[in-house]
Amino acid sequence: MATATISSKFQVVIPKEIREKLALKSGQKMAMVVKGGVIYLIPERPLENFRGFLKGMDAKNLRDHEDR
Repeated sequence: MATATISSKFQVVIPKEIREKLALKSGQKMAMVVKGGVIYLIPERPLENFRGFLKGMDAKNLRDHEDR
């Protein structure tokens, strides 16, 4: 498990192994969510990155008829 230390300026460096695994770039925006005492850092991605994300998904029976 990778760890990080909070600096005196309250900055945190994301370890290299995580940056490489997630292909994070310098200057990239991160959304921060606090839930149940845990901080989640979620990389913001351009909408174009999601093109084809649901390709081949079966759209039948996703919701009940009365939900429409």
